[in-house]
Amino acid sequence: TKADAPTAVPSTSTIASHAMVRTIVTVLTGCAAVASAFVPSTKPSMGAPVRSRRATTTTMGVPTDTPFANPDHDLLVRAAKGEECERTPVWLMRQAGRYMADFRKYSDNYPFRVRSETPEIATELSLQCWKAYGMDGVIMFSDILTPLPAMGIDFDVIKGKGPVISNPPRCAADIAKLTHLEDPGAQLPFVGETLRNLRKETEGRTSLLGFVGAPFTLAAYSVNGMANKHCFETKKMMSHDPEVMHAFCDHLATNIGEYACHQIEEGAQVIQFFESWAHHLSPDQFSEFAKPYANKAMAIVKAKHPDVPVIYFANGGSSYLERQTDMTSDSVCLDWGVDIAAARKTLGPKTPVSGNMDPMILFGPEASIRKEVRSIIDGAGGPGAHLLNLGHGVMQGTPEEAVGYFVDEAKTYTK
Repeated sequence: TKADAPTAVPSTSTIASHAMVRTIVTVLTGCAAVASAFVPSTKPSMGAPVRSRRATTTTMGVPTDTPFANPDHDLLVRAAKGEECERTPVWLMRQAGRYMADFRKYSDNYPFRVRSETPEIATELSLQCWKAYGMDGVIMFSDILTPLPAMGIDFDVIKGKGPVISNPPRCAADIAKLTHLEDPGAQLPFVGETLRNLRKETEGRTSLLGFVGAPFTLAAYSVNGMANKHCFETKKMMSHDPEVMHAFCDHLATNIGEYACHQIEEGAQVIQFFESWAHHLSPDQFSEFAKPYANKAMAIVKAKHPDVPVIYFANGGSSYLERQTDMTSDSVCLDWGVDIAAARKTLGPKTPVSGNMDPMILFGPEASIRKEVRSIIDGAGGPGAHLLNLGHGVMQGTPEEAVGYFVDEAKTYTK
């Protein structure tokens, strides 16, 4: 039986009711299970050498009620806390993405919010890459904008354009109308169900990450209405109505902090804050509009869940890394625009780091990928001294086997 996704594409109105989609996914999952029993995997998997594409491997398709003794299951969590590990743990931002053919069976047929807000689909998409390549962590398939509708800011994802905000808040009256994320379990029930599903699948096998958008980034996206290379509307507000921007960021800080706590309470073992629009900020703007509100949100998390590590990633923020030395996070994720050894000197020896390979390296030959992985690990202090990641998300079109080389080199390059 061939487990292809159906060709009929539900309209966005089906977001409110996922019964039909759930039935289809159940059938797909069953077909895939039957097919995989007869088709050997040729993808690199957990701990398996990937020196040749002809290598045969075994994937992680073990029933959830089967005991699975993986001594490395908490390696990522320990590294995010700053503990020295036996080897360097590895995961990739945007590891669940369109570079995978199996992922595209869903993305080509279902709108983004159907995929991210239907727990069965979101669970499947979160697990695909881990089953294929054995990263040391699974991150929930979702979006940083997911909690916004619960606060009164609606969005849709338009193919070719990305997320579009239908009602961008641009004045004090708009900010005053915003609602609070008072009960994430009721307002965003699919998030909790997805995380519970994932925790059941990953328990004792690998670590589970949740994530949120940092307050400034969510405010900037909302005010601007969509991605814009100049961040035009947001910067106008920062200049002409800074008190409105501060009020918006403060509102988001409280709600995003609670949303991150909800993810932990539903099973996430690590939380990453994404300051995706940090590259639009000067150092002083970062200190005024981004840093205090990210710290406020992260402080809410640390007050409620002090033992859960929090990672802060400012995309493009390496130009003012010295201003991130006192973030409320446990760890700082680095973009690819900074030498990791230099970054460690700037942040100090007590700040755990993750990162930071240029995603474009994955388009190169296997030898180059493996060499760069070793170079970054050495620059960070050697095997086990940091958490390996890219310096940005996996790009569409990345060869699947390149991700396998990346993960495998991290796992086999030991002390």
